Amino acid sequence: MDGVPITVEFTGGLDMLFSNKRKHSLSLPAVDENGNPSNMAYLVRYLCNNLMTDRRKEFFVVDDSIRPGILVLVNDADWELEGEGEYVLQNGDEILFVSTLHGG
Repeated sequence: MDGVPITVEFTGGLDMLFSNKRKHSLSLPAVDENGNPSNMAYLVRYLCNNLMTDRRKEFFVVDDSIRPGILVLVNDADWELEGEGEYVLQNGDEILFVSTLHGG
């Protein structure tokens, strides 16, 4: 199977975890390591294992889930409306991770 081209963007300071680069164009495998269609849960694992350059994964994930305080949008819709980790990635999807956690 071919890859699934998607765009991933990090804002609110999350870009510091990913080479200080805000927008990434990726082509993910169409199926995950278990042979299932690549979904958001796979994307999160992929990002942590392949794209994250900062060792502090706890700023992004807690117990293999997106950390509370990070808003995730799939094509401008809250991922909670799309099934969260179960959402199967589609060609051209735009995924946005926004940290709402701020120091002060």
